[in-house]
Amino acid sequence: MHEEVDGNGAVRASGIPALSVIIPAFNEEGAIESGVAAVAAVLHGAGISHEIIVVNDGSSDRTREIAETLDCRLVNMPHNGGYGRALKAGVAVSRAPLIAIIDADGTYPASALPEMVAMAAYNDMVVGDRGAAMKGVPLIRRPAKWMLNKLASILAQHDVTDLNSGLRVFRREKLVQFLHLLPDAFSFTTTITLCMLASNLHVAYLPIVYGRRIGSSKIKPRDFFRFMFLVCRLTLYFEPLRIFLPLGTLMFVIGLLKGIYDIFLDNLSETAVLGLLGACMIWSLGLIADMVSRQQLGRKPVAGADG
Repeated sequence: MHEEVDGNGAVRASGIPALSVIIPAFNEEGAIESGVAAVAAVLHGAGISHEIIVVNDGSSDRTREIAETLDCRLVNMPHNGGYGRALKAGVAVSRAPLIAIIDADGTYPASALPEMVAMAAYNDMVVGDRGAAMKGVPLIRRPAKWMLNKLASILAQHDVTDLNSGLRVFRREKLVQFLHLLPDAFSFTTTITLCMLASNLHVAYLPIVYGRRIGSSKIKPRDFFRFMFLVCRLTLYFEPLRIFLPLGTLMFVIGLLKGIYDIFLDNLSETAVLGLLGACMIWSLGLIADMVSRQQLGRKPVAGADG
């Protein structure tokens, strides 16, 4: 029997499970039944007390009708609000100290959940890492994913092997502190990865095999550019100096080299002056942005910065 949640998140009183598994579903009539069954079978077999929360994100097919027959808690969204919004709705009604997310399309192996739960005992977030084995990802999307992961690794100063994997296990208290920053769209997973890494929380990766999805993908090519912009924006929010310092240094080097060249010509140009002044302005803006970021996030200054 499924357990349906009303608009206020009210549910029947019961014991608190060890794990809440959230499955967002938008037009997944062909996969939702097998997806819920796979998660339930794995967790029952591992002896992990759990609740499965299916969030029907305004599906226009039979997703809700099928989910109502399954052994899960069902959250119905009246309209399609996006992947991130569905996950946040699931988090809002979940009860366990550990929260897992997994897609409904059959691409992520539910069999990885027990090991990820075990790893969550000493990590704040455990990510199912598709890595080099992303055979289920279309070839045309792999270069974009590689580039996005590399950019995130450079800006976050962490080795990000899978930036937007949809299979994760979180410690509840670490996830909820960032909910106000998480978007309603597909960039939910990208955002939470950068939030946790930039906050120096413990993030671990577990290699998994990524399968072929059931149905069609909801991600569009234009989403790649949105992800790139998001990575830069979050870096500015958490660690602005990682963008302002290199940019200022580039301007300084250009101005310095042009100035040296102009000295030999005995004619100092505006380009050299603007390059040096631009570098000073960018560095100053970076320091101000870093100060504002640390005040908002309540973080301590970088070691040595105070003296």
